[in-house]
Amino acid sequence: MGFEVHYRTVTCGELQSKDVGRQVTLAGWVNRRRDHGGLIFLDIRDRYGITQVICDPERSPEAHHSASELRSEYVVQISGVVVHRLPGTENAQLSTGTIEVVAQSINILNLSRTTPFPIGNEAIQVDESLRLKYRYLDLRRPKMRDIMILRHR
Repeated sequence: MGFEVHYRTVTCGELQSKDVGRQVTLAGWVNRRRDHGGLIFLDIRDRYGITQVICDPERSPEAHHSASELRSEYVVQISGVVVHRLPGTENAQLSTGTIEVVAQSINILNLSRTTPFPIGNEAIQVDESLRLKYRYLDLRRPKMRDIMILRHR
């Protein structure tokens, strides 16, 4: 009997156009939350990538309500259906930039305080002593994550 991961069915970096229509469960950190007048967009990040999740109050009022409470670096589990992004909204910088997940349920696994430095913005220079003090957060930054993965190989 092998180890099974029950908290997700896919990672945030593996979804593609071929997965449209598929029911999935993602787990990761809230990288970013954007409220666009009713619709809430979430960028969910794990060590494999980022997936955009859309929370529509007409499709799932419960998921939309949960999304309104989310903040950066909260740990969440989201179930939903993969759909194509609307033309003109694709993001070529992401491997998952042609799709998004329409949330049906959101489970908040852990809350987070405001981080002492931004996790996803490499353009902002952070003092080394601060990075070392919060090493566990620094390892979430894409550059540091990539270095650790490379060293592992």
